[in-house]
Amino acid sequence: MMLIKKLVVVALVASFGLGMNAGTWSPKASAAEATTLKQGTQNGDVWDAQFRLKTLGIYEPSIDGKYGPITAAAVRNFQTNYGLSVDGIVGAKTWEYLRKFTVNQAELDMLAKVIYSEARGESYEGQVAVGAVVMNRLKSSQFENTIQGIVFEVGAFTAVSDGQYNLTPDSQAYKAALEAVRGWDPTGGALYYFNPKTATSAWIWTRQQTVQIGNHIFAK
Repeated sequence: MMLIKKLVVVALVASFGLGMNAGTWSPKASAAEATTLKQGTQNGDVWDAQFRLKTLGIYEPSIDGKYGPITAAAVRNFQTNYGLSVDGIVGAKTWEYLRKFTVNQAELDMLAKVIYSEARGESYEGQVAVGAVVMNRLKSSQFENTIQGIVFEVGAFTAVSDGQYNLTPDSQAYKAALEAVRGWDPTGGALYYFNPKTATSAWIWTRQQTVQIGNHIFAK
């Protein structure tokens, strides 16, 4: 099953062209500003929603910004999977869940950059684990409710503080990011990670440790 899942993610990365050319259109960061979407709608918010659904493997065709029957079916699938009212319309509640459990193009770029800058020397599982921590924070009420807010919280990530975040992520970082978005969490629900050889915070050692993967200890 894991091999099949990884093949799907590789195909998804190829279909997006991620790690090589993620496109020039930048989706809105705030879903609160997004419009209600239903069949017949054509705008950038549809592009955003299609991209989010595609990261989960729910939407298969090309992203075109046109809300037709296939997009509506994908939305119903998403709504069913996440216990929402199933109507095929992207209203406020569906937007809320899309933002909590998926990423748009700009957010996927941020996630890949965090993974690459923080864990490029780690195993593939270790890279997915770093992405999973970001996704776990997105779902937690203890942190900001956007990827941008989580990534750029002051002091949250060493690579952001020291500038390594600005390095260009490779295709593996994007694959790891997609795996994390799609629900692979090797950390067991961790919200933090640290390198025990370099950690200077006494507080981080008080957290409940879940697993060590490579050079990182993960904790809640």
